[in-house]
Amino acid sequence: MNYITMFWVFLMIGLASAAAGDTLMPGPKESGELYKQENNQQAYCMAMNIYHEARGDNLAGKYAVADVVINRVESRNFPNTVCEVVMQGPVRESWKTKQDPNLPDSERKYNPVRNMCQFSWWCDGRDDTPYNMDRWRESQEIAYLILELDTYRGIAEGATHYHATYVNPKWNRNMQHVGRIGEHLFFRSN
Repeated sequence: MNYITMFWVFLMIGLASAAAGDTLMPGPKESGELYKQENNQQAYCMAMNIYHEARGDNLAGKYAVADVVINRVESRNFPNTVCEVVMQGPVRESWKTKQDPNLPDSERKYNPVRNMCQFSWWCDGRDDTPYNMDRWRESQEIAYLILELDTYRGIAEGATHYHATYVNPKWNRNMQHVGRIGEHLFFRSN
């Protein structure tokens, strides 16, 4: 059995298990949360990215989005942690702290520049609090499994970029198209 066939077999088993109401990890399902930002920051950042970028996608698509983040962490062209990758983009000092010239740098607040981030949800100006607790829990499970157990690691075949199927950004013309997984097209540098 080759790698792709094994992946689809495991994916179908996981989907059947999820359809039966099983969860991928132990813990109180009714809470909707497995961990918080304070006790597992990197997994939390990954879960937020999965949730906002792919919550409506299929399971393979969610893992592929997470895989791209890890590919970026491992690349010398991107920051070195999951949170730094997810939050990458230009920032601007808040007007509230900018007006005080005596405020120490440690107390200054910086916000992402709207619509200029690597991942659009991070700087779209909307509230990032998850509202669908089932999808949030699933995003946390996937984040934990891919970061801690390498579950489906490599599914994006080295891709460092992706975009939704309904857009066609200019940056993709200079990249190698890897393929489509779920609702996203995946790319890597030539």
